[in-house]
Amino acid sequence: MTQGAVALTGSERLLFFFIGLVTTFVFIRISVRMIRAKVRWWPGNIVAGDTHVHHVVFGTVLLLLSSVTSLVIPDDLHGARLAAAVGLGVGAALVLDEFALILHLRDVYWTKAGRLSVDAVFLAVGLTGTFLLGARPLGYDEVLQLNPDTTPASTFTLRLIAIGVNLCFAIVALLKGKIWTGLLGLLVPVVPAVGAVRLARPGSPWARWRYLEGSRKLTRAYRREARIRQPIIRAKIAVQEFISGRHDLPDHDRS
Repeated sequence: MTQGAVALTGSERLLFFFIGLVTTFVFIRISVRMIRAKVRWWPGNIVAGDTHVHHVVFGTVLLLLSSVTSLVIPDDLHGARLAAAVGLGVGAALVLDEFALILHLRDVYWTKAGRLSVDAVFLAVGLTGTFLLGARPLGYDEVLQLNPDTTPASTFTLRLIAIGVNLCFAIVALLKGKIWTGLLGLLVPVVPAVGAVRLARPGSPWARWRYLEGSRKLTRAYRREARIRQPIIRAKIAVQEFISGRHDLPDHDRS
């Protein structure tokens, strides 16, 4: 019997989670853009009295219900477990789409600060997609698959050292402000080493701790940020806002 790559890796539930995550994010962004454009035939915000009920509320409830359900469903109820995975994806999309609101404890949905929510969703989609392609954090599954009876202790030790080194590089990359490099580096070896040895981004914890004001490294970091990082960030924002809408309101306002 021929099986697809997803079935062979046992990632069916992850695939359904991914589908729920992506489709819900696309739908909710279409919805909020229709609401912002005041399209008459589109349902508006959900309001209870004078309270605007944000979709993060529904996402939180759905995450809780889906998580508990996935714990109590018997393993042989395959369809029910897939449905719970979809519920988790839907709930995660609803929560992450308002991640900036949770962080700032105020409504910044259409402001520049609200772009953080789109970053959170893109990051979740990217990491989940990488998992679906077979990547595993730090390559832990390779260690688990080693047979203790036939594998020399030195092999275990070398694998654990490699995992530890890769983790250290990933942490340094994150401290240098390279979020995507650090997180993807947990899944793809060598990637975090590149981020760890390069200059830190200005304003990152590493730059604050290690680069003195006016130093050559900090000057180079600012120059690199302006020459390379900022054009990339502008291109990223253009793609994100093509999908999610423009985040252009003042921080104290929202339509």
